[in-house]
Amino acid sequence: MSKNSYVIPVDGKVLACLDTSVYTDSVVDHATWAAQRLGAPLQFLHVLDRQPQVAQMADYSGNIGVHAQTELLSELVELDEKRSKLAAQQGRQLLAHARGRATAAGVVEHDAVQRHGAFVETITEDEDDVRLFVLGKRGEHADFDKGHLGANLERAVRSVHRPLLVASRAFRPIQRFAIAFDGSPTTRKCVEMVVKSPLLQGLHCDLLSAGNATFELREAQNWAKRQLEQAGFEFDARIIAGDPEAVIGEHVANQGVDLLVMGAYGHSRIRQLIVGSTTTAMIRGCQVPVLLLR
Repeated sequence: MSKNSYVIPVDGKVLACLDTSVYTDSVVDHATWAAQRLGAPLQFLHVLDRQPQVAQMADYSGNIGVHAQTELLSELVELDEKRSKLAAQQGRQLLAHARGRATAAGVVEHDAVQRHGAFVETITEDEDDVRLFVLGKRGEHADFDKGHLGANLERAVRSVHRPLLVASRAFRPIQRFAIAFDGSPTTRKCVEMVVKSPLLQGLHCDLLSAGNATFELREAQNWAKRQLEQAGFEFDARIIAGDPEAVIGEHVANQGVDLLVMGAYGHSRIRQLIVGSTTTAMIRGCQVPVLLLR
């Protein structure tokens, strides 16, 4: 099967990607919740990026003498090694904290791994063994004042082909979820994932569509309602006039929704650069976790 084809995973681990941001405990808690719901093993991952700090800093040695330059380079190499050791030590402490938190929550099967390399390449190498990725909305270097998403998150969403759970700032019990549904193949896959996976079984579902109540959209909703009904879900289905970003965001905020399920990046990358992305806007604006499917 092609790696670019979508599959609904039925086994594999929950992979929680950790950094030193304020989202760490939330990522751990969301991943713990998901692993328990799925009956899946849980793994915590911390990636140490390799950055050519010495080479960049060496450029500033400029016109100093050869002997002094050699000493400076030696000191920079030593400094870089110390930084790497401290980063690795901090990562091990982070992973130990996560495992302790998961154990306290009742998860028995979990482990942790720390790797060197580029973040996206690291997680995609392991993708075939992953059932669900869990990441924080923003990383340790994100600009909270501007509301930017973490760079690793956006790259991960564009790169992986497994479901990805974007953790909100803090975990709260998930009892009600909404599916952002427009009748497209991607959102139909969202419905198929929901009804075939134990992740959201027994929770109340809001099937939410935004825009004009056309014949095609009503028919698509009828299909989705049949899928949910046959799977035993309690649900409400609504078509609300308005812009999807505004309608979905307002519904999530005002109707007690604990989790939003939606498709990821339905347009080409070039189109997104021109008109923006509903996916990015919803992740940025919603104060609840978002479950993304490609």
